[in-house]
Amino acid sequence: MHKKLLATLLPLALAAAYGNDAAAQQAAAPAAPAEGAAAEPTTVVVTGFRSSLQKALNLKQQAIGVRDSIVAEDIGKFPEANIAESLQRVPGIILNRDESSAEGQRISIRGLPTEYSVTTLNGAPVNTTSTSTIGSAARGFNYDVFASELFGRVDFYKSPLAELSEGGLGGVVDLQTPRPFDNPKRTIRYAVSEAYNTMSKNADPMGFALYSNTWGHWGFLAGVSHSASTNNRSGFEATGGYNSSARGSQSPVKGNFAMQLDYDDPRANLGGYTRSQIDNALLPRIYRFYGSANERTRDGLVSSLQYKTADLNLSLDVLGSKLTNHRDEMYMGLLIRNSKTTNRAAPAGQNGHNGLVPLNVHIDPDSNLLTGTFGNTSYSSGVTYSEDETKFGYAALNGRWAATSKLALTGQLSANNSNALTYQDTLSGQIFGVDSTIDYGSDHVYPSLSSTSSYTDLNNYQGFGVGTTWTRETDKGKQGRLVADWDYDLPGDWTGHLKAGVVYVETTKGIAKRNGTAAATAKLNGLGNAGMRGLMTTSLPVDNLDMGAGWPHAWGTFTRGATYSAFDPLAYNTEATFTPAQSFSATEKVSTGFIQSDFKGEVAGHELRFNAGVRYSRTETGIDNFKQQGASLAYAANHEQGTYSNVLPAFSAALDLTENLMWRASWGKTVSRASLSIIAAQTVIPNPFDNSATAGNASLKPQQSKNLDTSLEWYFQPGSLLSAAVFRKKLTDATVANTTNTTFGALGLPDTALGAIFQDANGHVDPNLPMTLRSYTNAGEQTLKGYELAYQQAFTFLPEPFKGFGALASYTHIDPFNSAKWITNAGKEIEVNSVPKYAYSTTAYYERGPLALRMSYNYKGRSLHSDNPRNLGDDLIRWHAGRGYLDANASYKINEQLELRIDAMNLSNTLAYDYFEDASGQYGSGKKTRMDYAKYDGRTIKVGLRGKF
Repeated sequence: MHKKLLATLLPLALAAAYGNDAAAQQAAAPAAPAEGAAAEPTTVVVTGFRSSLQKALNLKQQAIGVRDSIVAEDIGKFPEANIAESLQRVPGIILNRDESSAEGQRISIRGLPTEYSVTTLNGAPVNTTSTSTIGSAARGFNYDVFASELFGRVDFYKSPLAELSEGGLGGVVDLQTPRPFDNPKRTIRYAVSEAYNTMSKNADPMGFALYSNTWGHWGFLAGVSHSASTNNRSGFEATGGYNSSARGSQSPVKGNFAMQLDYDDPRANLGGYTRSQIDNALLPRIYRFYGSANERTRDGLVSSLQYKTADLNLSLDVLGSKLTNHRDEMYMGLLIRNSKTTNRAAPAGQNGHNGLVPLNVHIDPDSNLLTGTFGNTSYSSGVTYSEDETKFGYAALNGRWAATSKLALTGQLSANNSNALTYQDTLSGQIFGVDSTIDYGSDHVYPSLSSTSSYTDLNNYQGFGVGTTWTRETDKGKQGRLVADWDYDLPGDWTGHLKAGVVYVETTKGIAKRNGTAAATAKLNGLGNAGMRGLMTTSLPVDNLDMGAGWPHAWGTFTRGATYSAFDPLAYNTEATFTPAQSFSATEKVSTGFIQSDFKGEVAGHELRFNAGVRYSRTETGIDNFKQQGASLAYAANHEQGTYSNVLPAFSAALDLTENLMWRASWGKTVSRASLSIIAAQTVIPNPFDNSATAGNASLKPQQSKNLDTSLEWYFQPGSLLSAAVFRKKLTDATVANTTNTTFGALGLPDTALGAIFQDANGHVDPNLPMTLRSYTNAGEQTLKGYELAYQQAFTFLPEPFKGFGALASYTHIDPFNSAKWITNAGKEIEVNSVPKYAYSTTAYYERGPLALRMSYNYKGRSLHSDNPRNLGDDLIRWHAGRGYLDANASYKINEQLELRIDAMNLSNTLAYDYFEDASGQYGSGKKTRMDYAKYDGRTIKVGLRGKF
């Protein structure tokens, strides 16, 4: 039915576009004015995407500091479907996407981590999280929780102002919800569409409706939105890098994991290679196929009750959203990590006898990858079934009173609450001790795999494992703000605008984790191998996946129903399974006072506007967590608190060099508080399927930055801009990660802290298992600097019908920036960057009459993976590969009440992947060979109708 709807709407939209265009061409031209009569003035009305750009440019030009804006053309008509994806048009913004839905989720400003930005809602700081970030306790804001139609405008401040919330070392993003007097008349706006994903081959509905009206001094607005999407992903996973037998057998291990090939097995055959050559060749930690399906629904509500007169403006604003994800993941492949034979009497392929035997192998001379046939391999077939949900609520009472013609008082009381919950089951079964042949060929996304064993014979499976967890992350906030604005005159025709205020913000973040793996493992052991095989099926739980011709297309696995019926995650993750080592609550109370003034006048015939101010904030921190105490190292409640204050000056100026050329500069001091996960938490393992741990540091100080921005902006025609900007941030007390090699036993954590792949049949983890421990300290000074270029133009100078064209583009370059030096084994320092060196965005559009077309491409360069900040002894640098996304849309306005629209996302079907580069340069770049986590998402096409009454 969904496909039929798409097939029907698309031809109708095209027919309407061409039909109305032809009718318009045949219409009679208006009569020319009589000779000698005065011509009627022509009014050009700018609408659509061009209107949004024009409004945003006007706001930018009027600002004193460095500010960009994105504005809805009309109430309830935001230009993009996702606010985060809108922001990537702004120079300096780098978008981070949710790995499950492929939607824009968080933003990085000028390459700084996402937690270095502050998001405010109508001026009040807010935090919320979703999907994979639940439980990370990172500061920040997940934009995918909200539909873009719920907002009317977004302002983005790169330079500090005394009136802006502190904490945004990268910048401040202010989301503004619509109010009825934004458009003081009755408006009913609607939108309905159907979205189709080419990977999942599933179509989902979306809808939005908004009502706004004003009656005299009163106004009311209410809007609701609903969307659903199904997104499939597929690709290859190495899950932790590559290593050699030579480096993996050392103590401590050099590289991401331990490995030692079994040359003593009677079947070992080195062929024409020396043992040294094979020893030093690379194998991935895991060699497996990955596939997933993520079903997402999002429901939102925005409302505003407003009372407005010439002197008084009051509003009660409400925003709510609910985001749910229902995710099925499956994987199947070889377990190569931590393989070593120490007991040949043990069962083949199992603990003590799991070293891989080279039988007929090949070493690729360009990549140094080891492929071919191996004996004693172990297969793992696994599934992870997850549910997560985020509920967000916000309410604010806003008021502005013009006491006199020059004095106004503004106040706000607001409260917000975000409640995010995720729980999951992971279930796996293994096939031990078989011969397998692996090969990449030219495709490392879908490599090939074959063996002497049947993947669909359920009797071959044993070594079953289970893991189940439950995590809740809550963010609560309340704010009170009172601000006075006073316009005053100065000598020499100069004017001033003074703003002073007090602000109180109280935020609380809570992390509660449960781990029911021990009880679930006891249930699994009770079922035994026969009982677990009875839960299996050979029908894959996720269909419509591209696996490549050389990969098995069926194997033994588990359905969601069978997994949840046997190991209900809500039943096993009870309050009794609470994990104190990974749970805490932290409250921050920030009391602030600020004063600033704008000044405006002329210097040598050129208008100068500048702003100077200072902000003082006092922060009180209270942390409630759990620490191991006494001889038994039992966890007991622990409370810590601290207080610190900051004085943050800021200065900005804008000088009109000519009528169209402006010079802008700003200097200011900002702070950014470290992530609560590394302040409040104790030693934790963030990912139970990765042998790395994080240790908190409650003594971390806020990071400080002195920021300098300067730019030249040329507004060479209406709606057009060409600009160049330079920025520099000098960071002190920056939070940097330090990694050390240790063992699991030295961490003092329970066996359940790691997933089933690290546990034996009794659920125990080898205390000698190598672990990477990451801790955090305040480092010395660091400098982040770079430049930005921006261009925007409406091509109105072109002849018909080409004057409807326009374009905008931005480019951001960031000098190499990393918190730790990367030194090769030979002692050579390698230039690495923990943030992309560059990012750019380009958009071309056409708007003429009822027809509108737009195409955008956004790209960000490669950056160092956070799990590989320095050399682990293997000379392999782990990179996030650069990636770009192509999106497009087309619309045709039949009349004011009806518009047909087609949106296409990820037309490029971009491959998102990480890879390992050989720092010595001996074995190539690794971009297309040593891949890790390489996934395709498919394309999404939306066809729909929208309009207003």
